[in-house]
Amino acid sequence: MRDNVFKYIFIAVCIGLVFYAVYLLNVKEDNQQNISPTEDIQEETSQDLKLGISNFDTINPIVTANREVQKLNKLIFEPLVEVDENYELKMCLATEVSKTGNNIYLIKLDTNAKWHDGQSVCAKDVQFTIDKLKERNSLYSYNVKDITQVEVVDSSMVKLYLSTDVPFFEYNLTFPILSNFYYLNEDFFTSQKIPVGTGKYKIKEIQSSYIQLEKNENWRKIKEFNSKINNIRINIFSEMGEVYNSFKIGNIDFINTKNLNVEEYIGSIGYNKKEYKGREFDYLSFNCANGVLKNIEVRKAIGFAIDKANIVSEVFNNKYYVSEFPLDYGSFLYNKDNASSGYNIEQSKKILIDAGWELKNNVWQKKVDNKWIKTKFDLVINSNNEYKSKVAQIIKQQLGQIGISINIVAVSQDRYNDYLLNKNYEIILTGVYNSYSPDIEKFFKVGNISNYSNDEINSILDEVRNISDNGSLKSKYSKIEEIYNKELPFVSLYRNKKIIITNKNLFGDIRVNNYDYFYNITNWKR
Repeated sequence: MRDNVFKYIFIAVCIGLVFYAVYLLNVKEDNQQNISPTEDIQEETSQDLKLGISNFDTINPIVTANREVQKLNKLIFEPLVEVDENYELKMCLATEVSKTGNNIYLIKLDTNAKWHDGQSVCAKDVQFTIDKLKERNSLYSYNVKDITQVEVVDSSMVKLYLSTDVPFFEYNLTFPILSNFYYLNEDFFTSQKIPVGTGKYKIKEIQSSYIQLEKNENWRKIKEFNSKINNIRINIFSEMGEVYNSFKIGNIDFINTKNLNVEEYIGSIGYNKKEYKGREFDYLSFNCANGVLKNIEVRKAIGFAIDKANIVSEVFNNKYYVSEFPLDYGSFLYNKDNASSGYNIEQSKKILIDAGWELKNNVWQKKVDNKWIKTKFDLVINSNNEYKSKVAQIIKQQLGQIGISINIVAVSQDRYNDYLLNKNYEIILTGVYNSYSPDIEKFFKVGNISNYSNDEINSILDEVRNISDNGSLKSKYSKIEEIYNKELPFVSLYRNKKIIITNKNLFGDIRVNNYDYFYNITNWKR
């Protein structure tokens, strides 16, 4: 009987403990439900952004020879006109740019714009900057090479006179403006003064190992610039390897690179990567004045027989982009709907058969004026370029499979330049560095390296020189792309890929192109 009493007491205690445990869990759950998300998780953000640069020379945007400094300077200095994410023009220090006569442009300045030292921006600053760009070789010298005279009309208006008609000249006005007054009694090119700009950030301090920027609270657009990044530290390194190492240990938040093997330096995990199209554009140019290559069907057959994706994979390990047109680097004027249908061997053969070509002894042949012509061509390449040599070999193999014979002519740089200059080749593998401007006259107008001529394209290119409405421009360019795909004076092959690498502590919608990395810095946080 006594043992049963103890047993009942033990059971009662256990039941009590269970009920008490359930009670504690319910209390804890109720308390958690009463905590707001902001009370539960306190998000810690920093107002500092850490960048890095190698081979630094000077922060002066006109004097520097470092293209990464050129990009960073977009935070500090401003141009008359800037380029947006789609390579459309936007007014910046200028409020209006008008073509008022033959090769004459009138520019009105934003009267609210001020330098970081509080002085107002004026027309003499524009004149001063252009004069300095013409005095010494600069990354921006090309922008002003056609300007012959700068006339100060009044304090907020300047007139530019050009030596020739420049298509889309407004895109040349993307060079940074510097202060005339700030450099009075100074040798501009040797001055040790910390430059002042007009941009959203200003230079606070320059040391041998870093540059410190701070938000410009007096910027004319500060009300709409509610960035959480108040301070930017640009760490200076002697070489890019040091930048990569600093990124790996968390001392840098953001790197831009075109290094195809960057993973070898920073690994493959622990960061975010954003790829974007570069402006290095390679293409296969036909000599359209050549007897056989005058035939559109031959050029199109070659185009359909080239597997660009295979080239990008085999030669560049998929670290390049397949390209379909010179403007497909992100320009708002490129119409993706006009892109070629791509690699298609059967279509290539059909085009030739429909045009009366016959495949004999594994080469396409056709009788013209009692003479047999054949699809056998010399392909000129620069022997100094390892990548282009590999590309040429693949093209030779691909075309050979359908009956188009290619003989690779590998020549020295000087001889290669002679081929380009004299246009005395059949096919040549070449490339250009696209400008920000949508000017494509070098590909189609008289004097192009393809010896190509099309009256309709020439007429359109003449029209677009005087069209400022983007909708009309897109319509005109779409027509050019249609004609290009129909007649194929050259085959667009591929373009380089560039990469933005960010620390996982950096958040926000990071939007970049070749012109600028910091479009959306307002929404960044770390």
